[in-house]
Amino acid sequence: MNKNSDTPAATEKLRNKIVLLQENLDHVIKGKPVPIKLLITALGAGGNVLMEDVPGVGKTTLAKALAASINGKFSRIQFTPDLLPSDILGNSIYNQKEAKFFFRPGPVFANILLADEVNRASPRTQSALLECMSEKQVSIAGETSILPDPFMVIATENPVEYQGTYPLPEAQLDRFAMQLELGYPDEEAEMQLLFDRLANDPAAHLKAVLNCNEIAQLQKAVQNVGVEKTVAYYMLCIIKATRHDTRIKLGASPRALLLLSRCSQAYAFIQGRDYVLPDDVKTLCPAVLAHRLIIENKTKYSGISAVEIINDILKKVKAPV
Repeated sequence: MNKNSDTPAATEKLRNKIVLLQENLDHVIKGKPVPIKLLITALGAGGNVLMEDVPGVGKTTLAKALAASINGKFSRIQFTPDLLPSDILGNSIYNQKEAKFFFRPGPVFANILLADEVNRASPRTQSALLECMSEKQVSIAGETSILPDPFMVIATENPVEYQGTYPLPEAQLDRFAMQLELGYPDEEAEMQLLFDRLANDPAAHLKAVLNCNEIAQLQKAVQNVGVEKTVAYYMLCIIKATRHDTRIKLGASPRALLLLSRCSQAYAFIQGRDYVLPDDVKTLCPAVLAHRLIIENKTKYSGISAVEIINDILKKVKAPV
């Protein structure tokens, strides 16, 4: 990043680029400005995203549209039960001429990695992403390779298809900065979607509006967004409340606190501010925290969701004025 990247002019340029990115995604996914803004927030925070929703609402399309809007390398892996870790990470190949092994990188070496239907792969294969998502590196045969910068995993899964699927382990869920749902579009948006695709696919004509260097600048600028001590303590109180709620078997981790803070910084930056408000935290809590919580069976069977519990907690924890 150059020395002038944190000047007011550079910051304004970054925010204008974010507007162009949001317009690109809005052009492809109609009537979903909130999930789109959250996806861009996760990008600015340097986090990974899990998109869980019913089939056909645009999860894969949104991920591909984000990749097309970035002048970087995109990889898509269709997760299946027979997929192996080496199919994702790469493997060592023996070169007979040189009489030595060399590493052949797998599709994980990209800026945007789409892990499509991630819960269809075996736990062994799913675990291959743990180091990538957390440390942005790959370790094979004692050798560590750094992944491209920026690096983001966007994983999709369908909650209604359980045959031939493997639930994501808690350790992997905790590595996703957010879990997003698109849901069905409203009538007007769905009609617009239909007419937009009568002749061609809008996603096929998207142009890149950001490059990798600009994303690195964005993530650096996000880190400079201020978090007052009272707001930080507010976030901590929310996290602690998840650990003491009797409806929750396993509460949010310290990693959840760090990601909530970083996502709040990114959201504030996108909103045009250089400081985090309690309202930013409230907006992000359901997307950042709900998928990390393990709910007690009695609570789960009574029909109470993790998002509802998070909203209850937000009502009880006093926000700073």
